[in-house]
Amino acid sequence: MRIHIATDHAGLELSHFLIDQLTADGHKVFDHGPSSYDALDDYPGFCINAALAVKADQKAGVEALGIVLGGSG
Repeated sequence: MRIHIATDHAGLELSHFLIDQLTADGHKVFDHGPSSYDALDDYPGFCINAALAVKADQKAGVEALGIVLGGSG
C-alpha cells in the first residue's frame, strides 16, 4: 500500500519513526515534508500535498492512505 505522510515541526521526529516502521512493513511511503526542522514551517501546504497525492492515487485505482501529524493534534 502507498502511504503519504506530512507533518509540521512538532511531528517531525514521529513522522521519521513511522516512515521507517511502515517501510520495514513493506509499504511504499511518500514523505511530503518537512524534510528538516523549522519552527515556522507551513503545515497546511505539506498536508494538502499529502491529501492531493492520496486522492490522485485512489482515482488511479491505487490503494493509498494518508497520515498527517501536528502539534495541534
